[in-house]
Amino acid sequence: MGKFTFLGNIEIGAVEKLYRQYLDNPESIDESWQHFFRGFEFARTNLQPGTGITGNAYSNNLDKEFKVINYINTVRRRGHLFTKTNPVRTRRKYTPSLDIENSGLSQSDLETEFQAGKELGIGPAKLKDIVAFLHETYCQSVGAEYMFIRHPEKLDWLVKKMEGSKNKTEFPVETKKKIFSLLVKAAGFESFIHKKFVGQKRFSLEGTETMVPALHFLIEKGSELGVEEFVIGMAHRGRLNVLGNILNKPYEDIFREFVAEGYDDSISLGDVKYHLGYCSEVKTQSGKQISLKMAPNPSHLEAVSPVIQGISRARIDHTYKTDFTKLIPILIHGDAAIAGQGVVYEVVQMSELSGYRTGGTIHIVINNQVGFTTNYLDARSSTYSTDIGKVIKAPIFHVNGDDVEALVHTVFLAIEYRQRFFTDVFIDILSYRKHGHNEGDEPRYSQPTLYKAIANHPNPRDIYARQLVSEGIFTEEEAKKQENDFDIFLEEKLEISKKSGKVHIQQFLRNDWQDFKHTVTSEFGKHYPGEVNKELLKFIGGKICYLPPDENFIKKTVKLVEERKKMLDNNMVDWALGELLAYGTLLYEGHPVRISGQDSVRGTFAHRHAAHVIEDTDKTFTPLKYISKNQAPFNIYNSPLNEYGVLGFEYGYALATPKGLTVWEAQFGDFHNVAQVIVDQYISSAEEKWGLMNGLVLYLPHGFEGQGPEHSSARIERFLSLAAKNNMQIVNPTIPSNIYHLLRQSIHRNFRIPLVIFTPKSLLRHPKCSSTLDDLVNGHFEEVIDDQNVDVNEVRRLVFCSGKIYYELLERKEEYNARDVALIRIEQLHPFPAEKIEGIIKKYKHAILTLWVQEEPINMGAWRHVREEFKNIEILPVSRQASGSPATGLSRLHALSQEEIIGKVFRKCVCELNNKYCGLQCPDGSLRQSILEEYRYFDEKVGSKKI
Repeated sequence: MGKFTFLGNIEIGAVEKLYRQYLDNPESIDESWQHFFRGFEFARTNLQPGTGITGNAYSNNLDKEFKVINYINTVRRRGHLFTKTNPVRTRRKYTPSLDIENSGLSQSDLETEFQAGKELGIGPAKLKDIVAFLHETYCQSVGAEYMFIRHPEKLDWLVKKMEGSKNKTEFPVETKKKIFSLLVKAAGFESFIHKKFVGQKRFSLEGTETMVPALHFLIEKGSELGVEEFVIGMAHRGRLNVLGNILNKPYEDIFREFVAEGYDDSISLGDVKYHLGYCSEVKTQSGKQISLKMAPNPSHLEAVSPVIQGISRARIDHTYKTDFTKLIPILIHGDAAIAGQGVVYEVVQMSELSGYRTGGTIHIVINNQVGFTTNYLDARSSTYSTDIGKVIKAPIFHVNGDDVEALVHTVFLAIEYRQRFFTDVFIDILSYRKHGHNEGDEPRYSQPTLYKAIANHPNPRDIYARQLVSEGIFTEEEAKKQENDFDIFLEEKLEISKKSGKVHIQQFLRNDWQDFKHTVTSEFGKHYPGEVNKELLKFIGGKICYLPPDENFIKKTVKLVEERKKMLDNNMVDWALGELLAYGTLLYEGHPVRISGQDSVRGTFAHRHAAHVIEDTDKTFTPLKYISKNQAPFNIYNSPLNEYGVLGFEYGYALATPKGLTVWEAQFGDFHNVAQVIVDQYISSAEEKWGLMNGLVLYLPHGFEGQGPEHSSARIERFLSLAAKNNMQIVNPTIPSNIYHLLRQSIHRNFRIPLVIFTPKSLLRHPKCSSTLDDLVNGHFEEVIDDQNVDVNEVRRLVFCSGKIYYELLERKEEYNARDVALIRIEQLHPFPAEKIEGIIKKYKHAILTLWVQEEPINMGAWRHVREEFKNIEILPVSRQASGSPATGLSRLHALSQEEIIGKVFRKCVCELNNKYCGLQCPDGSLRQSILEEYRYFDEKVGSKKI
C-alpha cells in the first residue's frame, strides 16, 4: 500500500475552493492546508518556468522545495524535543527524529541550493546550511513551543524574533559582568547560609541560581517597555534568595529570622521566614523606580497564584486606570506543582476573561525534575510540566538552567511578547535541586543516580566564570575576588543581625493600608451611621429601578423593576433591594464595588438582577453603573465554574483595594469547601501570620429547604471553628436592613476583616423578610434581635436561633399565640455579642428554660460555638441528630425532621386546656417537668435519640 497523504483523496475542485478561501482569509482553513498553500505560493513565485528549470527537473525540484518547507516547519514544531536543555540528565528519546530522511530528503540533497531558505530569512541556501540554521535556532539551550498558536501576527513575530537572532543574544561585556555579579550574589548567599546556619531549612535555590539574573534583567527590560510594577508570587524554593537579591530585603533582616527569639509588636503569631512577603522600590540601570511586591504565601503550593492575579488586577484597575502595560504579574512555580495543582489550571483559564485578566503573566518554572522525592516521570502524564500553557496558546520556552545568557535572552523575548500581545508566557528552567527537599533531607534515598550526577556538577556561577575567563573578560583571580568580597559583606550583615533579638515583619502593601488599624474588641460594638438620608436613598433607588426607554427588555424584567418601584413608593425594601441600595450608596460616596461568583449578575436564586439583558441582543444595562456622574466604578462578573481560583483572586483584589467593597459569592454555600485552602490559609489566619488586613466579603447561601446534602449547609461550624481574636466577622442576617448596614459598616469603619455572610435562599421572597426605608436611614446593624412582641413577664422560654429558621418558629408561634416564648435572633456569631445577649436574658426574669434551635445536625451549625459562649447559662439544643451528611435527599424526610424541630419548641399538651398549646404555663406541673426532662435527656444523649 502506498503512503497515504491528504492530497491523494481529494477532488481538484475542492482544492481550488480551498485555495480561494486561503487567498481571502488564510485563517479560515486548516493549518496543514495553510502550510501547503504557503508553499505553493512560494513555488509559484520563485520557481516559474523560465528560470532554467524545466520538465522533470522542474517537477522534481518543486517537490523537493515543498519537502524542505515541510522540514522547516517540522523543526519549528518539534525542535524543542531535541534541545540541549537538561544540565544533569540525558534527554528522553523522541520519534521520529529530525533527520532529513523523515521529511523525504536525503544526504545527497545537502549540497543542493533551495529557495526555501528565504522562508528563514537567509535567502537561497544549501540544505546543509538550512539544517544547521534550524538546529542552531531551535535545538540548543532554548527550546520553543509556539506552533500551536493560531494568531498569525503572534506566530510571525515569534518566528522573526527567534530566527532573526538564531534565538540568542550577543551581550556586551558590561552586561556579562553584571550577569556574573548577580550569580556571585545568588550562589554566595546560599553557600553563606549553608555554612552559618547548619541544618536550618531555607529551601535553597542552588541548582537554579540563574533565575536571579533572569529576574533582574526581566525587571530592567520591563522598565524600558513602560512597566512600573511587578507583583511576584512564589513558593519557598529560592524565596529568601529572591527577597535578598531582587527585592533588596536587607540581608541582616533575613539572617535575623534564622536566630531571633521572637517578633516585635508588628505581628501576632508570625510565620516561617520563607513564607513572608515584602515590598520595595528598586532603581533600574536607567534610574527609573520600579515597584516590586512579593505576596506572603503558605506552604500550600500554588495557593498564592490566584491571589497574585487579584492583587495585580486591582492595582491595574485603580492605580493604573486599566493600563495593562504598567504592571506585570510574575508567578514562579515548581515543576511538580505547576503540573499537579489544579488551581493552576483554574488561574490559567481565568487569565483571558474580562473580569480576571491581568494583561499576561510571566510564568517561570524552577524545574528541579523532582517533586519532594517523586521522580518527574511519576509526577505527570504530560511531556512537559508547562503543558498547561497550551490551554491558552501561550508560548512556552524550555531553557538550560546552566546557560545564564540563554535564560536572560529568553526573558527579554518573553517580556517583549507580553507587552505586545498581553498574554501569558511560560519559561521552563531545566535545572536541579542541589540538596533534598530541604537542607536536612537526604535525597539519595530515592534519587541516588541523579544525585550522584548533581554532586559532581559545577554550579552556574562557576560555569559562567570559566566562560568569562576563556573570553578574556576576567581572570580567575578577579572572579574569585568577587566571591570573597561578597562573603565578607555578608559577614558584616550577619553581625548587624545579632544586635536585635526581635523580628520585624513588614506589612504587605503598607502604603495602601496606612489609614487602617488592626481590630480590637471595643471597635466591634461601634455603629457607623452613614450620611444617607431618605431623599438620597430614594434617589439612588430610582436609579436602580431605571430602564432606558429607548431599549427593549423582556416582560419579566419590566415587571421586576416595576415591583421594585412600588416597594420604594411604599417605603419598603426586600433583601435584593436592601443589598442593591448598599452598593448604590457606597458607589455614590466614592467606594468601588466589585462582585464575582457563579451566576452573580442575576443571582443563583434570581433575586439580584444587577444587570438587565436588552431583548434580542447580548448587551446588558447595569443601573448601578449610572448612579451619578462622579460615582466609583461598579463591576459584577459571572465567574467561571471554579471556587479555589476565583476566591483566591477576590481575596487578592480586596487586599489591594482596602477602600472598596469586594464580594465573592458561592453558588451554594457549601461550594466554598472547594476553596478551603484560601479560607484556612488566608481568610482566617493571614492577619496573625503575616499582619494582613482584608475586607473581603463572602456570600454563602445557607438554609435547610429540602434541596439535599449539597445545597443546604454553608458549613457554619467550619468558619466558627476558625474564628478567634476578631479574625473574621461571621453573620447570619435575617432582615434586609441588616445586610444593608453590614455592607456599609464594613467600609465605613477604620479596620478591615473578612466578612462571612450566610445569605438566605427562601427568605429572598419571604413576605415577612422586609424592612422599611426608615430602618435603613435611622438604623444600624443589629448583632442580636430581641423579640419585640412579647410581655417579658409572660415569657417562660427563651428560644435563641440564627438564620431563616426564625421565620418558621415565628409562624408556629403566631399560629399558637404562644405568649410564653420569646424568639431571639443571633445575627452575628463571631465576634459573639455576649454582653448584649446577657442583657436580653436579664430582662426575662421569669424564664425557666433557654433553648438553642438550629436546622443543622447537632454536630454541625453553631451549637457547639454557642454552648461555649453561654458559659454561665444552661442552654439546651434542639436540632437534627448528629450526622456525617448535612441533610437528607428526600423532601418528605426533610419536612418531617423540620416539623420535629419546630414541634419540639412548641409542645401541645393534653390537659384541662383541651389539647391546646399551653407550653410551660400549663397548669399540669408534672407535664412541665416532663418537658424539661426531655430537653435535658436530648442534651445528654446527643445523637442517640432519633428525630
